[in-house]
Amino acid sequence: MNSDYQRIAEAIEFINAHADQQPSLEEVAAQLNLSPFHFQRLFSQWAGVTPKKYLQILTVERAKQLLAEAQPLLAVADQVGLSGTSRLHDHFVQLEAVTPGEFKTGGAGLTIDYAVYNSPFGDIFVAATARGICKLSFIDEDKVELHIDDLQRRWPKAILCNRDSERLKIIESLFVDQKPDRPLSLHVSGTNFQINIWRALLQIPEGALTSYSQVAEAVGRPKAARAAGTAIGSNPVAFFIPCHRVLQQSGNIGGYLWGTTRKHAMHAWESARCLS
Repeated sequence: MNSDYQRIAEAIEFINAHADQQPSLEEVAAQLNLSPFHFQRLFSQWAGVTPKKYLQILTVERAKQLLAEAQPLLAVADQVGLSGTSRLHDHFVQLEAVTPGEFKTGGAGLTIDYAVYNSPFGDIFVAATARGICKLSFIDEDKVELHIDDLQRRWPKAILCNRDSERLKIIESLFVDQKPDRPLSLHVSGTNFQINIWRALLQIPEGALTSYSQVAEAVGRPKAARAAGTAIGSNPVAFFIPCHRVLQQSGNIGGYLWGTTRKHAMHAWESARCLS
């Protein structure tokens, strides 16, 4: 039998047996008495994917199985070896909702800065008040003007300014391994139920997944999975209120306002950050 094939078969068996421990490239290579560089090249040649990508696939599939079994979210994160590895929540996210009075005035007296930035998932439209990010959306083939119009509808009496201000610059550090110098603050407008759902989403660790019914249960409304899904879909701050971490109870990826391909990419990107 080909010795290289035997090595890769042994590597796959090792990764499968230790997936919940998230073994590093160096650890798996050491099992085969190979250098990490040689092992990476050999594994990619025989398996068609890198060792890290193979482990990511195992991790996501295992998470889907646990979700289908209605396992609690924290148990899922722990069992797939991702507990405590979140980089996004190293600096934490603060969510502040508008008061009923502020909601009624439609943003009167507020100045909202907005700009367009690059992200690993395409160009993003970002807007912020003095109290935090109030909108983040992905720009595909649509024009920026459509995002401005949506911002104006959400905050009809606010003054909108197209400028790359200090209050927006924190976004640039959040997509890299650089820890920002201050927490990410969000300033959002919604019903009490929506706000509670968005706060529940912020409790999902990076690299972990949950279901719509589990989010509903987290806010004390276990029979309101459909309403929770609607609130999740109305999330005004894409990615940083992580609605992409919610799957159908069956484990299927489900819908996503910004496209299922982007949702898949976010899962892989976050898994890779947790593993690196």
